Amino acid sequence: MDFPLPADEDDRLAELQAFDILDTGPEQAYDDITFLASQICGTPIAVVSFVDTDRQWFKSRLGLDVDDTPRDEAFCAHAVVQPTELLVVTDAQEDPRFSYIPLVTSAAGIRFYAGAPLITSTGRALGTLCVMDREPRQLTPGQEKALRALARQVMAQLELRGIVVELKRRAEERLVYEGLLEDYQRKLEDNLATVSEQSMTDPLTGLRNRRAFLEAL
Repeated sequence: MDFPLPADEDDRLAELQAFDILDTGPEQAYDDITFLASQICGTPIAVVSFVDTDRQWFKSRLGLDVDDTPRDEAFCAHAVVQPTELLVVTDAQEDPRFSYIPLVTSAAGIRFYAGAPLITSTGRALGTLCVMDREPRQLTPGQEKALRALARQVMAQLELRGIVVELKRRAEERLVYEGLLEDYQRKLEDNLATVSEQSMTDPLTGLRNRRAFLEAL
């Protein structure tokens, strides 16, 4: 089954790549958010998921043993199509969009899913903060609101991480430029010394010229 695509998919993927988050190691800040989502929603599984070109990749996961899944087997592939909506699947076995996917049919046995899109400042969804359960259920309005709030905290952490990465890159560039500047300064001083020496030496005889005599005086 094909997965749906957002109308601005190319721009969405470009924003995702710009954050340079895919395939990075675990970070406590994201793990704390998945833990809170699991506790607040009362689910055994919580995940921070980013939807790439043909896969969904889990930056943080609680209660799930896989690092990624194909995009056409992902709940989150549907969630990113409507960034303003919370995607809730009460019973995946009864939903034709998801009843066939391995997360539902395998030992994982996922029945319930709720995903809050991770929305950028441009309004595009990079992925979701989602919670899952192995039995059908519903979230309360308060739990849905909390899930959205935690999704915003994931984005705040992601944007902060981007700022830190950019500052580090600029600092490294500055060190390179400072090294080049010092090198150019040394070359300039060497050249000036050479020119000064040549200006006081007769090019034919190699003897000191009148300018050197006046400098000595």
